Amino acid sequence: MKEISRVLKPGGLFGIYDIMRTGEGEVIYPVPWASNERSSSLSSPETYRQALVEAGFKVVSEVNRVTFALGFFEQVKAATAKSNTPPPLGLHLLMGHNARTKYGNMIDCVIKGAIAPYELVAQKA
Repeated sequence: MKEISRVLKPGGLFGIYDIMRTGEGEVIYPVPWASNERSSSLSSPETYRQALVEAGFKVVSEVNRVTFALGFFEQVKAATAKSNTPPPLGLHLLMGHNARTKYGNMIDCVIKGAIAPYELVAQKA
C-alpha cells in the first residue's frame, strides 16, 4: 500500500477487489488462488483498511460483494448444468484439471461465510 501511495497523485483513487477473510470458518483447499494453506494469504477487510490508512489513504467506499457472488455462482451453475464439459475458454484453463474442485471449495467457503469477495476504494490524502 505504501508503494501505491508513493506513485499515486494526491486525491487519486485506488480500488481493491479481492477475496478476503470475513469469518472464522475453515477454508477448504484447493481454491482458485492456492493449492493449500501455505500458499494462501487471505486477510480481513480490517487488515486491508489498516494498511491503507497507514499508507496515507482514506477509505471512501467499502462493499462486501457476497450477495453478488452468490447470485453469480447460481447463474454459472444454471448455465453449465446443460453441459458436462467446460467452455472452450475460461479461467479453468489456468487452474488445471481440478478447476471444478477449486471453484466448488471457494463457493462452499463463501456460502459458509469464511470468505467473500470484497471491494474497497480509497483516496490518497
